[in-house]
Amino acid sequence: MDEQKLLLGKVIRSRGKRTWVQYRQISAHQPMEYLCLDIKYVWVHGEGRWYYLLSIMDVFSRKIIQWIFQRSVRKHDVIVMFRRLHTQYNLKGVLIRNDNGSQFLANQVRSYLAELEAKQEFTHVATPEENAYIEAFHSILQRELVERFEFSSFYEANQHLQHYMQWYNYERKHRKLGRITPQQKWETGLLTTSTPEFAHVSERARLGSKEFTEHQTQFQLSGITDPTTDAVTRRCSNKKENNRHVLHIFDNNSV
Repeated sequence: MDEQKLLLGKVIRSRGKRTWVQYRQISAHQPMEYLCLDIKYVWVHGEGRWYYLLSIMDVFSRKIIQWIFQRSVRKHDVIVMFRRLHTQYNLKGVLIRNDNGSQFLANQVRSYLAELEAKQEFTHVATPEENAYIEAFHSILQRELVERFEFSSFYEANQHLQHYMQWYNYERKHRKLGRITPQQKWETGLLTTSTPEFAHVSERARLGSKEFTEHQTQFQLSGITDPTTDAVTRRCSNKKENNRHVLHIFDNNSV
């Protein structure tokens, strides 16, 4: 690939030893104890190009707590996402698992996480099973959303993803969680967390639930069908396209 000039961009070289994962199975006992993240490629047919989705999951609840969707994901984008999370939840002592992508391996990213006193660990090469939770989520998203649509534009793909992420966190029930949603698991975990450093996280979770309720009310008052409240059909279209694009989510919404 190098000889044929198929490798684009600069190669990010990392200094220092990486901390490799010690256990393949991740175990978390409270929210914001363990995070995992990964990048997924999403094809936008109307533009004939790939876009990049970076998702960060809380392992305890399986909740997607941060995500971006854009033309590329660089080390600066990763730092910005972690800065937002640190402002909300304080990443000190949090375990963060990722693969060996250049965005995660970059010295600036590793140094920033070290400054926050977060503990970053890398999966071994060619072992996606060591990051199974986020890999499983992206597989579910691929099956339930990406494979069912030919997105005409970045805007349309982004709108579908916004609705899907909201539905996944607040409506989709998971068998492994006891047939409750990630948000319910998140809030349950916060109620049983006794450590003082998570007190502000509990408050954030309550505010998040309040914002979600207000979001539903705004849709109802405007006469629009909220795509996060109808588990059978999610409408993500506009009148200009004659309601051509309809997002269907099956009622059998469990993992």
